[in-house]
Amino acid sequence: MKNKYIDLINQTFHFPQESFALDENYGLKFHDINLNELINKHGTPLKFTYLPKISSQIQQAKSWFDSAMKKVDYQGKYHYCYCTKSNHFKHTLKTVLKNDTHIETSSGFDIDIVRNLNEEGFLKKDRFIVCNGFKLDTYLDKIAGLMNDGYENVIPVIDNFPELERLEQRVEGTIKIGLRIAAEEEPKFAFYTSRLGIGYKYILQYYKERIAHNPKTQLKMLHFFINTGIEDDAYYWNELHKCLKVYCELKKINPYLDSLNIGGGFPIKNSLSFDYDYEYMIDEIVNQIKMVCKSNDVPEPNLFTEFGSYTVGEAGGMIYEVKAQKAQNDREKWNMIDSSFMTTLPDSWAINKKFIMLAVNRWNDTYERVLLGGITCDSDDYYNSEQHSNAIFLPYYNDEKPLFIGFFHTAAYQDSLGGFGGIHHCLTPAPKHLVLDRDEDGQLQVEEFAREQQAKQMLSILGY
Repeated sequence: MKNKYIDLINQTFHFPQESFALDENYGLKFHDINLNELINKHGTPLKFTYLPKISSQIQQAKSWFDSAMKKVDYQGKYHYCYCTKSNHFKHTLKTVLKNDTHIETSSGFDIDIVRNLNEEGFLKKDRFIVCNGFKLDTYLDKIAGLMNDGYENVIPVIDNFPELERLEQRVEGTIKIGLRIAAEEEPKFAFYTSRLGIGYKYILQYYKERIAHNPKTQLKMLHFFINTGIEDDAYYWNELHKCLKVYCELKKINPYLDSLNIGGGFPIKNSLSFDYDYEYMIDEIVNQIKMVCKSNDVPEPNLFTEFGSYTVGEAGGMIYEVKAQKAQNDREKWNMIDSSFMTTLPDSWAINKKFIMLAVNRWNDTYERVLLGGITCDSDDYYNSEQHSNAIFLPYYNDEKPLFIGFFHTAAYQDSLGGFGGIHHCLTPAPKHLVLDRDEDGQLQVEEFAREQQAKQMLSILGY
């Protein structure tokens, strides 16, 4: 009878996969990293970031766009932007930028990061800095500061009508701007139109009245973003074509317009059964843009993307130890971990997001159905199902045999939302954080980025 954990995985998925495999002791490896060795040396809970995965994601997307453009003889260029809000850490940005990429910002403090990276030689002044979001005065001041200091390709994406006038008052020379389209949301959403950007029907009129005869401002980019992401469905293609219609109308009367920003929204792998054809979607997007521009007799635009989760998400992981099991009734068994889902994986609590979850050890043991509980006193601190199944199965709990579990592809947004280094629910400490890289010979390099948070740090923040 095949009732071991390894049998369950093999019956459910194709395994091993690109990122996951087993060692000779039935322990899990992630990108050929022995996770049990990391646990033995560093303990749990343990957060890690594997930098080479960031580079491989970027290079793969660039390759897909290059191939798609060659297939249809696309004349515009492709620019890969990274939206910093998904992961602001310096080791992340340094890795992103060494892949000949650009930056998308969303706050004034992002601009401080841009300056820091420039001062240390990681970001040149000719890189594109696409400035998104609703802009308070401090954000506008810093954007203008970049322009006035010689950053050549800063493109503030205008979110609302007053922003442009406020920006013009701060900038000394010519301003290159983008306009963000307020896309209409799917019917299942709680609102009809995105709160960000300017409505389709107002953009052409706004350009004619406010920008066309303004010698100080050049409209260079039209920005298009769908909240639900890039999906192969009628809703996405309909919104893209509406955007392209506006682009073509603007291009015919605006010689400066040469770029279309299709935003972000590529999904990342949240299950071993994940299936998304990135190459097909990119081929189709490039082909649709090419066809619409050709039919309107306008040159096809340079394409910008702002991939955040896609860039960094699959580079991260969290490892916990199951510290105890509680049988609350005749059917439910609670495996209690040594940290909190609400603080280390806040998206699992806030938006019911699922991550790849696997046992790290004991794959040759029999399995059972369980629920996972965090250590806070909050009733919402739990994880009760996987993306592919309305259940969780793990090797049987045994007091004498430690059980470790890993959550993977967690590097996007979780540190920002969880408040890295700050105060967490029930004063749950932030876990130790490792940064993993490989040298020129492919040997694993392990750096301890942050130790597990201590009581003294928390008390200081709280004023004690």
